[in-house]
Parts: sequence; C-alpha cells; structure tokens
Amino acid sequence: MAKKISYPDYLALLSDPATTDDEILAVSVVRKGRGGFDFHLRPDPKKVAMTPDLEQLENALQIGNTVSRWRRQVTFRNRLNSGEKLPVLVEEGDSWHQFPLLVKDVIDQLGKDHLIYSVGAAGDTAQNMIYGPKGQGGNEYLDALAGQRKQVRGFLFSAAGNDIIGEDPETGVAVLHDLLKPFNGNPADVVGHINMAVLAQKIAYLDDAYRHVIGTIRQDKDFARLPIFIHGYDYAFPYPDGPDDPRKPKHAKKNEWLGEPLDARKIKDRDLRRNIIRFLVDALYDMLGNVAGDPKQTRVWLVDCRGAMPEVTDWIDEIHGTSEGFAKVAARFRKVLKKAGVS
Repeated sequence: MAKKISYPDYLALLSDPATTDDEILAVSVVRKGRGGFDFHLRPDPKKVAMTPDLEQLENALQIGNTVSRWRRQVTFRNRLNSGEKLPVLVEEGDSWHQFPLLVKDVIDQLGKDHLIYSVGAAGDTAQNMIYGPKGQGGNEYLDALAGQRKQVRGFLFSAAGNDIIGEDPETGVAVLHDLLKPFNGNPADVVGHINMAVLAQKIAYLDDAYRHVIGTIRQDKDFARLPIFIHGYDYAFPYPDGPDDPRKPKHAKKNEWLGEPLDARKIKDRDLRRNIIRFLVDALYDMLGNVAGDPKQTRVWLVDCRGAMPEVTDWIDEIHGTSEGFAKVAARFRKVLKKAGVS
C-alpha cells in the first residue's frame, strides 16, 4: 500500500494552483450534502493520515466553491502576469460557470484560449448575484469588472438556472416543485402541467434582474460598449431516462432537481417529462432573446445552448454536462465570442 500523505500536505495540494483537479480528487472523497452543491470534499482516509482531532476540524470545513474560486483567481493572475496574450473576460455565474472540481465546466473549457477572472459559484441564484449582500455574492461582478477595467474584453453572465430548473440554495428544495401541476391524465398536454402564473412571475423577475445587471454595467462609461454574453440552458433529461440511464453523480441524488418533483406530481410519461423541461428552457430563451435584442446595437450577445448536449451521456446529472458535454457547450460560446470580436 502506498504511503499516506499528511494532512498538512493535503492542504498544501489544495492551496497550490499548480495542482490539478484530478490530483486533488485522487486523494479525496466526495460526500453528498443537503443539496446538489452542498457536497463536501474530504481527505480520503485511505490516502491521507488523519487523527480524530483533525477529522473533527475537517468536518467543520466545506471545500468546494471557495477553494475552486480561489484557485481560478490565482491561476488568472499568474497567467496574466506571465504575459499570456489572450483576451481577458470577467464572469459571474452559477454552476454551468463554476462546478467545483468534479467537472470541467464552461469556464474551464473557455479558459484554454481566454484569461477569465471568475466570481461564479455553483448553486448561486440571480437574487444573490445581483441583489445579495456586498461581499457575500452581491455585486461582485462590478468589483471584478472594475479590477480588470484596463484589459477586459467581455463579460459572461449566467444567472437563471437555479431559478427555473435548479434548487433553492437555502432549502435545497427543487424549484420545479413550484412550477408543476399534478398529472391530469393527458401526456400530450405540456402547458396543462405547468403553473403558468408562477412561471410568468419567475420569468418577469429574471427579465428585470438581467436588465438591471446590463443597465448597471452600462452606467460606467468604460463599459458602455463592453460585449456582454448571456445564455440559457440545454434540454435536460429528467432522471430516469429509461432503464439504462448511466448517470451516477457522486455529489447529488440521481433525481435531485427534475425527477423528484416530476415524480411527486405523478408525471411519469418520459416524453411529457422531457417536453415540460423543453418548454421551460424555451421560455427562458424567449426572455433572454428579448433582453439581448440586436447585439450589433445592444452589445449583448445570447449564446443558444439548446441541442448542444443531445445525448443523456453528455450529462453528469440532471442539469449539468460532463466535461465532454460542457466542451460542446463551450464550442457554442466560442462561435458567439468570435462574432463579437472577442476571441
């Protein structure tokens, strides 16, 4: 058996931006938390020498968003200071932008040919990103843009997922519970299974939130024409997608976001389940398209990710791609970034 590393050595791995995610995961275990992003990364007792006192200390720590964001920001500064001549972007977003360690998310993929300053956080909501307390998620994007004022070429913003098909970060309860009606006996009736009044409220809220972000950025004369990139999501597969659904996430229940609320409403038909999600995603894109308008005039660019991950094997769980799936999504971003003259 290989010799165990010490706990200080384990912490040193986490704090070294040169350490890869795979190297960290090789000496760690992932334990599910209350919600899909409340998972805990812990030293693997088979790989790391621990004492009872250290185990008690470790249980008080939650390693995920904080470490991942810090590692990204240090890497950004190191690459910038080393003289890499790549376009600089700032991003604020949810789990498609920041999926701690387990997946190479959209920002990880775009980081291969861009320098990206990241303040994203898995599980974050539009409410917290835009209106939350300063220093605890709220308005971080403004400080990030100001910090990169001289070189930033574009701003990536993702804030709608947890408000439509994600979960409440405070309760860990899937948002879809509020949007669904009980099965009415007609598997062809998509709209009849959606609480359209609640959906309209959520869409209106997100419309206001996105316009608030864009308007706030535009108030700064240096960012009056800064390209802003927004996106919706892809047509997710509620779990289970047939008897051979391959998804076995370490970080969440298999039906964490979609399957569980659909089951609770007795909506069992596979096509109806999928079509409900398609309807919700399309409704989100309709709103985002209206916000973006003509990008040649507004300088707001909508990245359409629908159909980018067409197979259930492109997804690690119900609402997030695998690394390979997110690579397909990133390809959509690159096309739009090129059109905007940023890549």
